[in-house]
Amino acid sequence: MSGVSRRAAGWGGGLAWVVLVLGAVGTLTSCAGYQYAQLYPEGYATVAVPVFENQTFERGVAYDLTEALVKEIEQRTPYKVADADRADTLLRGTVTRVQRRQLSRTPIGGLPQEVEVEIAIDFEWEDLRRGGTLVSRRGFTSVGRYVPAQPLGEDFSQGRQAAADRAARDVVEAMRSPW
Repeated sequence: MSGVSRRAAGWGGGLAWVVLVLGAVGTLTSCAGYQYAQLYPEGYATVAVPVFENQTFERGVAYDLTEALVKEIEQRTPYKVADADRADTLLRGTVTRVQRRQLSRTPIGGLPQEVEVEIAIDFEWEDLRRGGTLVSRRGFTSVGRYVPAQPLGEDFSQGRQAAADRAARDVVEAMRSPW
């Protein structure tokens, strides 16, 4: 190996070491101002989630939403779902509207190709120990979609479930601590 190529190889190895050290120092100093903040209010361990009321003519939507909420709370929050007599907090609400909107039609025959399902809810998250409301929303809407046209041939219940799942994710997001 010539002297020039040995120097280049030695410089490249040293340069890699310098880049590695500077990267580590940069990472450590960039984290110095970062503080971990609790995503959800502290001091609570459990949430009661009774079946939401349903003011619409769509049967089953309140059950779908409540089931989706229980799953989201258990998966994405530090809280456990419990009965109301043992819970620290209570999440209750009402389904106020379920609306379908046709987004597109098939070119031949004009049949619905894609349909949107919108669910509107009112909900409150209450502190059962100290009293008071932690979060309250009115007219909170979420949307799901389904494709009734062939070859998929999905039905309304799939769109309704997609909207309920989206609503559950949105409600759990609303339960997060304000920044």
